[in-house]
Amino acid sequence: MSTTITLKQINKLAIPALISGVSEPILSLTDAAIIGNMDYNATTSLAAVGIVGTFFSMLIWVLGQTRSAISSIVSQYLGAGDIEKVKNLPAQAIFLITSLSLIIIAVTYPLASQIFKLYNASDLILNYSVDYYQIRVFGFPFTLFTIAIFGTFRGLQNTYYPMLIAITGAIANIVLDIVLVYGIDGIVPAMHIKGAAYASVFAQIIMAGLSAYYLLKKTDIPLLIKFPFNPEIKRFVLMILNLFIRTIALNAALYFGTSLATKYGTTYIAAYTIAINLWFLGAFLIDGYASAGNILSGKLLGAKDYRNLIDLSNMLIKYGIIVGIIIGLVGAVFYYPIGHLFTNDEKVLIEFYKVFWIILVMQPLCALAFIFDGVFKGLGRMKYLRNVLVLSTLLVFIPIIFWVDALDYKLYGIFIAFTLWIIARGIPLIIKFRKTFKPLAQNP
Repeated sequence: MSTTITLKQINKLAIPALISGVSEPILSLTDAAIIGNMDYNATTSLAAVGIVGTFFSMLIWVLGQTRSAISSIVSQYLGAGDIEKVKNLPAQAIFLITSLSLIIIAVTYPLASQIFKLYNASDLILNYSVDYYQIRVFGFPFTLFTIAIFGTFRGLQNTYYPMLIAITGAIANIVLDIVLVYGIDGIVPAMHIKGAAYASVFAQIIMAGLSAYYLLKKTDIPLLIKFPFNPEIKRFVLMILNLFIRTIALNAALYFGTSLATKYGTTYIAAYTIAINLWFLGAFLIDGYASAGNILSGKLLGAKDYRNLIDLSNMLIKYGIIVGIIIGLVGAVFYYPIGHLFTNDEKVLIEFYKVFWIILVMQPLCALAFIFDGVFKGLGRMKYLRNVLVLSTLLVFIPIIFWVDALDYKLYGIFIAFTLWIIARGIPLIIKFRKTFKPLAQNP
């Protein structure tokens, strides 16, 4: 039976998802704020955190697509009333993804210096980048474990427990950051940038432990892997492969942005680090409604309730744009205080303030792109998502960023390229969705 989708139902999923979604950018922003205010090589350390953060985000986004794939499959089976058929899928997915993360650690750990040289890091920035990465990377399997369990909860239409886990992890990271970066006189030595890396790892371990506890305590989904593989594992792997290619294209854009900012000098990469992390924070705030789209669209597709699927998309467009505007307005009101949260280096602040307004203006555009990203993931349409992002990166972002670099626009150019890239990502998704499902909604 068709059930009308209400704002209350969307918010019940979106608000906890919004809170849990900001955990990763909060970890990065906490590192940036605390490191940027150190008395010891603060600007150089901030630059290193920005470079490593970009690479680490790439790893998480590539393999963290497990969440979307699990959520899509579980929610579709839930909508069809066949959830028993995929109960063993999450444990198998976790096994595959955490095994792959261990291989990535083994490969990237000894090659850290060579990796960050590709980002134009050198001298002290390179040394700090290697130090920070070679500690923080050990939290990677725990992060992926947590992400996979979050996907399972989302498939079950539950974002409450992921929210509790994320809040706990964020608080733990902030406390540990302060203690380990600055130290406690006579008790804990100041570890500076290494302390920030250890704080992130410990916070990720805490979140993984809580994730396992809540899944086992609050659901009947097992974590003990059993073979043979679930028949849906093939679709899961195919989704991951499509999202993997998509995420490589996404991170190609981030790579070129970070690489060019690093080329411009320490002041620019430090300002870029603050700006891009605030952009990530805005993206994850909007992701609450993208998550609601992901969760509900999968369930509605499983139930073949196309009319409510269209209604859901209309509501998400409306509320996503409102959230984007609110984020932009809040950023405008606190425009100058926000910069001082991260650094007191006047040269860095000057460059940051030159481009921060672009990030605020693009928030409603980001809302549309990210929300329909979520909807398409819930529908399992990963191939189309892949194609849109690959083409928008190759045909829009890369040509524009090299053009504005040649014009010497520096950070202006980088964020202009990001804005046009977001537009090129969002519009095709909206058109494709309405073209596909409007006829189905009119002829149930």
